[in-house]
Amino acid sequence: MAKVVSVNISKKKGTVKKPIEKGYFRENHGLEGDAHAGRGHRQVSLLAEESIEKMKAKGIWDLAAGKFAENITTEGIELHTLPVGTKLKIGEEVILEISQIGKKCHEACEIRKITGDCILPMEGIFARVLKSGFIKPGDEIIVINE
Repeated sequence: MAKVVSVNISKKKGTVKKPIEKGYFRENHGLEGDAHAGRGHRQVSLLAEESIEKMKAKGIWDLAAGKFAENITTEGIELHTLPVGTKLKIGEEVILEISQIGKKCHEACEIRKITGDCILPMEGIFARVLKSGFIKPGDEIIVINE
């Protein structure tokens, strides 16, 4: 079963996000209170725990959910293999649509400075919120279409 491991938030762009108990993901906006929320196609970022484990295997041990500035840390789903346009139902209500796979890391990337590398450019994904609701750790992730 694919599930949410952590919901993470930051008040400032380019910084490590901190885990929260639950987050409200608003339609066409993103995670309420997060610096990256707003209009556009990159409203929410997701990264798999399995991708973080790849970084740990490279010898970077001090990694945890939110360290790569992802809003949602997942487990049991290979996010980066899903095509753009795929819809994910998370928990009871939220529907996300994958809008971008990976991104170019900027030179002043705090995450790259802290970890020495950044997996987000290759395996992180971005999504738009199609249907609002709360997401919390333990919520199931269902691929609606591929």
